[in-house]
Amino acid sequence: MTKLKTLSYQAILKLKFPDKPLSDSNENRGLRVECSKTGKKRFIYRYRRKNGKLVEMTLGYFPQLQLAEARLRLQELKKIRELGLCPKTEQEKQKHNELKQQELQLKQSSFTIKAMIDLYLNEYIQDRYTNDGKLIKGARKPKGQDEVRRTLYTDVVQSLGEKPAIEVTRKNIIDLINVILNRGANVQAGNVLRELNAAYEYAIGTGKIDTDFSNPAVLVKNSLRMAKVKLSAKKGTRVLSELELKKFLDWLPNCKLPDKAKQIFLLTLYTGCRTGEWCNAKWEDINFDKKTFHIKQTKSGTERYIQLTDYAVNLLSSIKENCTTDYIFVSNYTGKPLSQKKLTEYTWCLRRDKQMLDIPHWTPHDLRRTVRTGLARLECPNVVAEAILGHSRKGIEGTYDLYSYDKQCLEWLKKWGDYLHKLKV
Repeated sequence: MTKLKTLSYQAILKLKFPDKPLSDSNENRGLRVECSKTGKKRFIYRYRRKNGKLVEMTLGYFPQLQLAEARLRLQELKKIRELGLCPKTEQEKQKHNELKQQELQLKQSSFTIKAMIDLYLNEYIQDRYTNDGKLIKGARKPKGQDEVRRTLYTDVVQSLGEKPAIEVTRKNIIDLINVILNRGANVQAGNVLRELNAAYEYAIGTGKIDTDFSNPAVLVKNSLRMAKVKLSAKKGTRVLSELELKKFLDWLPNCKLPDKAKQIFLLTLYTGCRTGEWCNAKWEDINFDKKTFHIKQTKSGTERYIQLTDYAVNLLSSIKENCTTDYIFVSNYTGKPLSQKKLTEYTWCLRRDKQMLDIPHWTPHDLRRTVRTGLARLECPNVVAEAILGHSRKGIEGTYDLYSYDKQCLEWLKKWGDYLHKLKV
């Protein structure tokens, strides 16, 4: 049996293989030092578990670990035992947690912004099917699903897509938001920040990112709130006057806008449709015989048919002569439908380059408001004008009057088209 004697620096120095291990005494009982064949001297804590099983824990090696440090470490482990816990088991748990943390950090370092956004879109926002073919509805309606994807891909993935999500900083996101604000798209900036924040929250909630991670989008929201930066727009009231509309129609054919943008603006004026509805239009939606445009996904959620005048039909026919794609307006860069946001970017670029029409600031959506106001100016009945724009009727009227007013819509769109034609002459 090893004789208990207080350990000392000199005794440890003299210890050689195959000498018996040295043990400490008094309050440091359980601390031992042994020497291996290679001459390495190891501090050990030796104790029994509650079940009587003898356990040894390596505290470190002499002289890197000095005797005083080994005794301090011993006392820490004894305090753990006083709590009724096994120090070695706790140590193993800690190592296991550290390994798990390292694995998580490794996974997170390869978990890019693009991967995070794809996770958010594919597993939460969009419709998806289970392995047995069961449809799980997404968190948004089909049109909203497309809008969220376009919002995140156009601005976020394009600029931060390959960056690990956990390495994106508050400044990275503020810089991104400022780029969007500088092109005058405050609403888009708000949409981007809201959806990016939601994508981070989803990644944290599903364990892709550690719960201790501080969501940088939340930090940005707080910063912008303190700086009183508004990420929204007031309800639009801009309408082009008759003189401004004439200037616009004279300027449009020879301006620096891409042809697709010019055509969308004209079709918006001819039909009162949203520019986004024309951006997403397919040729299969156009019936040249019946002269209708079938909008399947609308803001109100109800599909509708737009009556096309000869002005709109002739323009669409000229576009179709040189078009080979399913969609009417396709981006030359992406091969996908032209995004509504691009129209705003085009007008912003013209203002930046001082090539914009010399009238007060206007946006593409102001053209639709101009159509509604112009119809009223021509004394079009309110119910017909609202039907042309596809606005849902409220209250009892919306419940019981389900008539589509197609004939009347076509009649007044013709009058409106004639009015525009006279302005151009």
